[in-house]
Amino acid sequence: MRFRLRNKVLAVGAATAVTLLAACNSARHVEEGHYLLDRVEVEVADSASSVDGRAMQPYLRQQPNHRMLWSAKWQLGIYNLSGKDTTKWINRFLRKIGEAPVVYDSALTAQSVNQLTRALENKGYLSARVEADTVADADKRKMSVNYRLFPGRPHRIRNIQYSFPTDSLRELVMADSAHFTVRPGDNLDLSLLESMREEISRHLRNRGYFAFTKEYITFNADTTEGSLDVDLTMTVRPPYVRPGSIQTLDDHREYFVRSIRVITDYNPAVDTDITSIAAQDTLAYKDMEIFYGDKRYLRPSVLYENCFLRVGRPYREADVNRTYQALSRLNILKFINVRFVPAMSDGRTGLLDAYILLTRGKSQSVAFELEGTNSEGDLGVAAAITYSHRNVGKGSETLTAKVRGAYESISGKIDGFIHDRYMEYSADLGLDFPKFKAPFLKESFKRRVMATTEFNMSLNYQERPEYTRIIATAGWGYRWMERRTRNRHTFTLIDVNYVYLPESTIDFLDQIAPDNPLLRYSYEDHFIMRMGYSFYHTNKRREAPWSRQMQQNVYTIRVNAEVAGNLLFGLNSIFNHRSDFRRNPYKIFGIRYSQYFKAEADYGAFHIFDRRNSLAWHIGLGIGIPYGNSTILPFEKRFYGGGANGVRGWAVRTLGPGSFDGSNSVSSFINQCGDIRFDASVEYRAKLFWVVELGLFVDMGNIWTIHDYPNQPGGMFRFNTFYKQLAASYGAGIRLDFSYFLLRLDLGMKAHNPARGQEPWPLIHPKWSRDSSLHFSIGYPF
Repeated sequence: MRFRLRNKVLAVGAATAVTLLAACNSARHVEEGHYLLDRVEVEVADSASSVDGRAMQPYLRQQPNHRMLWSAKWQLGIYNLSGKDTTKWINRFLRKIGEAPVVYDSALTAQSVNQLTRALENKGYLSARVEADTVADADKRKMSVNYRLFPGRPHRIRNIQYSFPTDSLRELVMADSAHFTVRPGDNLDLSLLESMREEISRHLRNRGYFAFTKEYITFNADTTEGSLDVDLTMTVRPPYVRPGSIQTLDDHREYFVRSIRVITDYNPAVDTDITSIAAQDTLAYKDMEIFYGDKRYLRPSVLYENCFLRVGRPYREADVNRTYQALSRLNILKFINVRFVPAMSDGRTGLLDAYILLTRGKSQSVAFELEGTNSEGDLGVAAAITYSHRNVGKGSETLTAKVRGAYESISGKIDGFIHDRYMEYSADLGLDFPKFKAPFLKESFKRRVMATTEFNMSLNYQERPEYTRIIATAGWGYRWMERRTRNRHTFTLIDVNYVYLPESTIDFLDQIAPDNPLLRYSYEDHFIMRMGYSFYHTNKRREAPWSRQMQQNVYTIRVNAEVAGNLLFGLNSIFNHRSDFRRNPYKIFGIRYSQYFKAEADYGAFHIFDRRNSLAWHIGLGIGIPYGNSTILPFEKRFYGGGANGVRGWAVRTLGPGSFDGSNSVSSFINQCGDIRFDASVEYRAKLFWVVELGLFVDMGNIWTIHDYPNQPGGMFRFNTFYKQLAASYGAGIRLDFSYFLLRLDLGMKAHNPARGQEPWPLIHPKWSRDSSLHFSIGYPF
């Protein structure tokens, strides 16, 4: 192990040295007479200015080659390893994963000066000046550019006046003035003015003004020579009336929905005029007209419930967006489009005919899976078939059914076993409703939440040489998302897990766990009926492709909580009460059921320095408490330490609990779990070249038990000692980011080991074979 790791380290070191040596001659592929753009800096000359030079970097038209860890240009070094003969595959490959040298261009420098000047002027620095200083190194053929910004003093808004074509429009706009993004005292920042135009336009379109756009809003800034004060006037202009337009008034008008027409089989290639589409079947449902094609594949009530437009109500852009959101949850639909056609009106209000255009997708599909296995020479095969129906009840309900079978031969002696093979049969059935299916709930609440209701059940039958096991599950839950707040919720109303061993070898449990109740429990019959809730929140927003400013600080919050056994315990206490349930626990189907409470919370955040470098950190807490009918948490509900997403200096399930030393335990895997967890991590992430990323990390944490179990000495949580039992590790990792998924390989090293009888500070006395742990996984650790 030591020899292999040493060779790997030497190989990585050699590759790094070669790359850096190549990068030293970084102008290798730069033509004579030209310079490699080596460094670019943006400096704000006035230290008292609030302008941030780093925030101005996106306005530069030419940036130097990327520096990893702000030092070596690895990508350029890899590119420079290639030869000039591009017919050779190795040269083409090196150039593909590397980065071509950025050749200095004086024209782009001049454009950068103009861009920086304009950006400063847009922020209110109307007298801004930008200079570009260049320093050339003729010997190394490198060029450095330093942009010096002289923003000067900004122009500030002294007062704001408003001009409207009508008093009614003034009253409507000014009622929302508390949310205006521009106020007296602010810089004359064009981005703030643009945000104000968009906000007012959105506000009016949500009050019936269908035809209103931000182009109707203009700003006029009045400045006085020698003064930095600006008198700002916002003007809402009257509508533009085109010849032949139905708009005849001089003011903006409020629009109302006159009719709603749903076309369920819209074909954009054929149906060019939506006002004259011929339908095979027409149905009037409440205030909606539905035009069907060859079949009524969606019930009228489903279309009505997922449409937030109503006849006679004012046009609201928010209603249109909610209609899109609701209809997009119907899996049977392939395309959705909502259009409005203005109708003639003699009054001061306009009328709109709404057309909801739907295109149907495939309703059914079948998928097959086939796999082969080889477990230490024992060959096996598995096959599965999955059937999906996306509109089983004409309400876009999705039915999914999967059947799977697996077989594996068993070699060697089978004396004393009950089976001579490994067989597994499983069946899964799921039914999803795009609606909050629950009694006693108001329709207004169901429409507002827009949840998906999920029913699922599964049956798994296993035959192993030592035992036969049956695992059955059933669940009923809800999922919904708040689009504006970026919150996601999952509520599990009921989830049942039943494990039953009808037969096993006579001494099976005594052989695997003669003195370990934890291990015995994981193979004994057990029954869990739980209720749970999960919450997820993030402040991450979608960036427009043309956006120059990236979101630098992003965070996520995850909370999970569940309880089990309370309903069964309550019923037993009422109808079959006994005071000695601790010694003689309640049972269902002859099995002692679990009763516990479990909660977890995780907070993760990362700061983006630039598009290639970021710093991420994470902290997580969890606790599980058995009570009532249980004295210990179910094995699958307990926490474990180490692994690819924990303290990475330890392999999975080899850390803790507390100071427990699992290295001398025969059943350490089952013993190294607990009821409390704490973990924290800090990780630096850098994009190197092609799809390769680097990660440098430090982890800390451990798990503990609530009770002092005899098989886990030193594992109980105590306030006066837990901080001494925090394990710590450090390490590095290589990640391959393929956009759709990320492969991760992390090497962790122990820094502080709280286990009794082991080296407490491996950071000072490291040993590869003892202190290293390699992890391969998919996705970031947090």
